[in-house]
Amino acid sequence: MTKRDALLFLFVGVLILGTGVVQSWNSALFILNYGLISAVMALGVNMQWGYAGLFNVGVMGFTALGGLGAVLVAMPPVRAAWSAGGLGVLGALALGLAVIVGAIWLWRTMPRGRLRGVGLLVWLVAGFFLYRALFDPAVRAIEAVDPAATGYLGGLGLPVLLGWPVGAALAAGAAWIIGKTALGLRSDYLAIATLGIAEIVIAILKNEDWLSRGVKNVIGVPRPVPYEVDLQQNADFLALAGRLGLDPVTASTIAVKLAYAGLFAAILLMLLWLAQNALHSPWGRMMRAIRDNETAAEAMGKDVTRRHLQVFILGSAICGLAGAMMVTYDSQLTPSSYQPLRYTFLIWVMVIVGGSGNNFGAVLGGFLIWFLWVQVEPMGMALMQVITSGMADGSALKAHLMDSVAHMRLLTMGVVLLLVLRFNPRGLIPER
Repeated sequence: MTKRDALLFLFVGVLILGTGVVQSWNSALFILNYGLISAVMALGVNMQWGYAGLFNVGVMGFTALGGLGAVLVAMPPVRAAWSAGGLGVLGALALGLAVIVGAIWLWRTMPRGRLRGVGLLVWLVAGFFLYRALFDPAVRAIEAVDPAATGYLGGLGLPVLLGWPVGAALAAGAAWIIGKTALGLRSDYLAIATLGIAEIVIAILKNEDWLSRGVKNVIGVPRPVPYEVDLQQNADFLALAGRLGLDPVTASTIAVKLAYAGLFAAILLMLLWLAQNALHSPWGRMMRAIRDNETAAEAMGKDVTRRHLQVFILGSAICGLAGAMMVTYDSQLTPSSYQPLRYTFLIWVMVIVGGSGNNFGAVLGGFLIWFLWVQVEPMGMALMQVITSGMADGSALKAHLMDSVAHMRLLTMGVVLLLVLRFNPRGLIPER
């Protein structure tokens, strides 16, 4: 890292500290924590794009799978739902897997011809109807169990930190399935495929109530840090808050966010260290060689598709880990909040503005773009209030300008992206 790079990180740190001084330390820590999560996600995308040139537009799908992993591990099981239809759902899923395996076996063993096609079609249709005959009654029974509070199977009731690697594994498994089918496509078709699959993943989370409660959301995801109410009842903590001149509510909120910040920072630093070692290893040099000239790399005997699959799985796993961290921080899974086009665009802006191919650039972009995403709207509101201060109340122009504040975020992202591409097209911290 050069002196200029360090100054850029210092600048972003000053912005966050300034938020604490001007607004509140709770706001500053909120930006810091989500900046850490965004930096982790940007690292995953940078690994795919910066290392290998893979254009993944399905980031939110992998993030959502990571969040689901945290829920499946940490939430307590709903025993009434398991009694009502849990075994039925597991049996149906096992049957579905057997149908897929059987279809693959038929395709490989039967000789080519019309008979193979007809046999495969009959097998799949029969398997589908048998699967639905087992699956649908079990799902209806599960979703009928206290739907206002549960209506789903719940999780394993284990510590939520165990859900983070599980979320990463779910995202990696989905990436393996996608990669086996889509990585042979051209980059623009790969983008379309990953976006479509991300939409499918999110649609499943929204509609399969038995799995994730759908749009009713899973709330109360356990935390790896203390709860505010517990701190407010601790005599030692109350004494410390009094010495700092803080009321118990504010002090407990800041303490919890600081604990999250320490945990997230440890994860980010570990991933950054691993990513840097990978980038400067023979594997990293090989990935960049494949990115720059696939034909030459293939001529040197490199298995390009296999290496693309490797880096696609690794980057998706990191996005899944970030998704698990985000659900843990929010203490809830909200499937409707995963908007593939909107937030995937935001992550890509982080990588491009920071500097694709440079891990420190991706981290810087994560912090800077998230800060702007949070702060631009209130800053835009203050700016519009100054501009319209001399206008008469009820003025159509004043009303139009004030209504435009809601669009300041997207406008600012576009302007920042254009400025960086015009004056520093390789990003603020370019690949070296």
